[in-house]
Amino acid sequence: MTPYFEKYFSELTRLFDTVTPDDLIAAAEVIDTASSAGRKTIVVGNGGSAGIASHVAVDLVKAAGRRAVAFHDPALITCYANDYGYGNWVAEAMNSYADPGDVAVLISSSGHSDNIVNGAKAASEIGLSTITLSGFEETNPLRSMGEVNLWVDSCVYNEVEITHQVWLLAIVDYLIEQDQSSKR
Repeated sequence: MTPYFEKYFSELTRLFDTVTPDDLIAAAEVIDTASSAGRKTIVVGNGGSAGIASHVAVDLVKAAGRRAVAFHDPALITCYANDYGYGNWVAEAMNSYADPGDVAVLISSSGHSDNIVNGAKAASEIGLSTITLSGFEETNPLRSMGEVNLWVDSCVYNEVEITHQVWLLAIVDYLIEQDQSSKR
């Protein structure tokens, strides 16, 4: 392996290991508790994080048997952004689609995306449980807005996004394993 890739994968391994299993279990329990009460999980991100949100929502539904949706439809985004401004589209979509007791999983690499931060505020006002995923600055605003806040200690977008995806899919796999264990 070339030195570049050795360093790259070594850094990803370090980042994957910065979360505690207890934090991942706590996030899984938030989703599972809401699901057991008949509630849904709403997953939202921008750019690459929107792709992650879509992937995780589909896996929550199909593989883990939990109700979930991602706000990734271009018509939904542009409709709300046009009427309320891009910084407010997630909050307005939450107001339209979320119900008290649902879960919001909000992903922003920087933790400074206005639409995601405003979405977290709206989620709190509606009565949603919130899981945040962010990176970059340790003191970014999103990092303190959830019941569970997963933070990546990196300022490199791809490293942060890859880590978010691995953590979220690990949570999905944990839920699947928990279900299988309860059936044994």
